[in-house]
Amino acid sequence: MTDRKAELAANLARVEERLATSCAAAGRPREDVTLVVVTKTYPASDVRILRELGVRHVAENRDQDAAPKAAACADLSLTWHFVGQLQTNKVRSVTSYADIVQSVDRSKLVTALSAAAVRGERELGCLIQVALDAESGERGERGGVAPDGVEELADAIAGAPGLRLGGLMTVAPLAGEYAGRQRAAFERLMEISSRLRSAHPAANMVSAGMSGDLEDAVAAGATHVRVGTAVLGVRPRLG
Repeated sequence: MTDRKAELAANLARVEERLATSCAAAGRPREDVTLVVVTKTYPASDVRILRELGVRHVAENRDQDAAPKAAACADLSLTWHFVGQLQTNKVRSVTSYADIVQSVDRSKLVTALSAAAVRGERELGCLIQVALDAESGERGERGGVAPDGVEELADAIAGAPGLRLGGLMTVAPLAGEYAGRQRAAFERLMEISSRLRSAHPAANMVSAGMSGDLEDAVAAGATHVRVGTAVLGVRPRLG
């Protein structure tokens, strides 16, 4: 085993222990929660090692990094998630490799994703990014639609060719009433999810929690956690 493989294996084991412990504390089966490893800034060789170690879901947040990495790993059986803020001029590229876009937050993006998915003869899973720090009609500091905009956006995705409404995603906000209150933020997301599922029962994915707060996300009911640093280490600075 190479040094890097041993390092990633040890890190994965620690994350897995945290997930198992938090699931047990919440009275949830471990298989209820999917680990998505965020591989941004790390090379395709790390993605290959992660796949050897059993990882099935990986995430990226910048198309210029993700597209060549996904191409280099096209032979692997992986589910690719796009989790970053997405500009419409990157949509065609992103839909060529991503299976799920977790950061849908405006109708213009829905239209662009639908057109690209149809053109590429693909079905693309979409999560609505909810900004818990946004006022009505606004977007959040790190992207996302205000909670009162979820219903309209959900209907748009559900009616768009080539798209499948998967559920919701959030990032714990740095400002507003939920700043520093990750558990409360994730519980609020679950309330919004419950309302969404009354109209769209299949939209049951809830992506919340990262390396520092995955326990709070699991306790609140998240189905997916996005973990980067705890698996791959401290990220190198981008140039």
